[in-house]
Amino acid sequence: GRASVTLAEVFAFLAATCVAVPLFRMFGFGSVLGYLAAGIAIGPYGLGAFSDVDSVLHAAEFGVVLLLFVIGLELKPSRLWVMRRAVFGLGTAQVMISAAGLGAIAWRLGQDPSAAVVIGLGLALSSTAFVLQMLAERKELTTQYGRSTFAILLFQDLAVIPILAVLALLAPEAGEASGAGIILLKLGSIVALVVGGRYLLRPAFRLAAAAGDEIFTAAALLTVVGSAYLMYLVDISMALGAFIAGVLLAESEFRHQLEAEIEPFKGLLLGLFFVAVGMSAELSLLAAQPLTILTLTVILLAFKGVVLFGLGKLGGLPTAGARDMAIALPQGGEFAFVIFGAAVAKGLLAADVADLLILVVTVSMIATPLLVLTKQRLFRQAPGSAPSPTYDTIDDDEPRIIIAGMGRFAQIIARILHVRGIPFTAIESDLDQLEIVRKFGNKVYFGDVTDLGLLRAAHADRATLAIIAVDGVENSLRVVEHFKTHYPRLKIFARARDRHHAHQLMDLSADLIIRETYVSSLEMAAAVLESLGDAPEQARRTVARFRDSDEALLAQEHAVRHDESKHIQTVAEATRELEALFEADPCPPDPASSRQD
Repeated sequence: GRASVTLAEVFAFLAATCVAVPLFRMFGFGSVLGYLAAGIAIGPYGLGAFSDVDSVLHAAEFGVVLLLFVIGLELKPSRLWVMRRAVFGLGTAQVMISAAGLGAIAWRLGQDPSAAVVIGLGLALSSTAFVLQMLAERKELTTQYGRSTFAILLFQDLAVIPILAVLALLAPEAGEASGAGIILLKLGSIVALVVGGRYLLRPAFRLAAAAGDEIFTAAALLTVVGSAYLMYLVDISMALGAFIAGVLLAESEFRHQLEAEIEPFKGLLLGLFFVAVGMSAELSLLAAQPLTILTLTVILLAFKGVVLFGLGKLGGLPTAGARDMAIALPQGGEFAFVIFGAAVAKGLLAADVADLLILVVTVSMIATPLLVLTKQRLFRQAPGSAPSPTYDTIDDDEPRIIIAGMGRFAQIIARILHVRGIPFTAIESDLDQLEIVRKFGNKVYFGDVTDLGLLRAAHADRATLAIIAVDGVENSLRVVEHFKTHYPRLKIFARARDRHHAHQLMDLSADLIIRETYVSSLEMAAAVLESLGDAPEQARRTVARFRDSDEALLAQEHAVRHDESKHIQTVAEATRELEALFEADPCPPDPASSRQD
């Protein structure tokens, strides 16, 4: 039955990717090429494991939707505002010049003007999924050319709306009024998504978080599916809808947790998308017209590459950065499938021409990882990959410090770090506490600090220090152990509830342990001594000597804490030694002022 076929298809997909992707990564070809190879292997021209490739491709496009949602979560509106010139300057120029040039070539090759316009617009777009995945794998999204590349891709996603409107205007049955109505409907849908998301999403996620982890995951997926579906209903890019939803949540306390929840689904579905592209390659058509298809692919890659290189130089990129962008972006994109399909349905493009162009786009996608790999081998030291200071200063997403738990103890630390301009990421799992802290303007994210996906989203691997101030002794020990296991190079500063808790943290090799009420108790003791007649200096020195003795005792207790008799004896001896010390010298010299609390 159908269930067994579906199960066989799932097995084929997982088996092919589990074999091909690690192999391709091992030999330095990257995961994208591995997915493509897996798709070709199990597709109609390989093992034939999938019968309906088009359905798989349409379903797998949701991976691109999830990818754009995660990218949106990384882009705060402030950063988008800074990028506006790159998005609308570079992006507009790339689409317009590429569309005009490629359309002119299509017209010269015998296509009528309407078909040439459609071909130019469809081929001007690049593959968001391919390019962003490769840049992320190579950690080049934050480079100067990586940001310019992303700006162009973002504009291309925005451009899909007017391109589809142009198709409606060019269609024989379309009129001017209907074209204007379509544009207004699409713009109205985007406005509705922005306004609704702005005022509804955060309250909804507070309720979902309070209901439990499963409901929060469901709410995250509902947000992506809902925003994508709204755009789908009005023939707008689903990925654009998800991207807008991500941007709306980029400054929320749920940002990192959302990214952690979506990441597994995104990775699997994006892999399925690349596999589906490999499966959809019409190898029979390629075998029948190899010279035509390869020639058209070379023309596409070369023309767009030259345009991108020129725009990169004009946009201020160094030569290496412009070259890298020209190599990353010249392929056709997944939206070409949609545009050419719609053009055939509206009678603007012949079906055989559309099939040929879709194969050219697919081959250009397959060629992209090979081009990037060739570039990597030829230019190992890429001077164009220097970070862009313009964007890095807007929002530092590489915190030096991770703060786990934002109670009263950690809030003081966070305030001091804030006034010193030291970037940190604070994570709190208690919604009530999170709401209180955020009321005073603090940036805190919701989530479980032991969630590896959340920590990856918070860039814990790039931090230098973790402050563990979560409530509960067992919870504190669990978090410290988690950090020591997964981030062994990270320094751990932990708050201890009492001496026993401090000993347990010492067992876990925490780098610094502060007992939560200890320092304030010492300050109170000094105030008591002053009120009884001690000079302030004498009171301070008395407390400092006691503290030195007590910290030494804490270490001694830790060594013998499992032997009760030795523990009691150690405490008694330390107390007698301290009493004798004060009797012999009641006003000790000033201790080193550099000793840290």
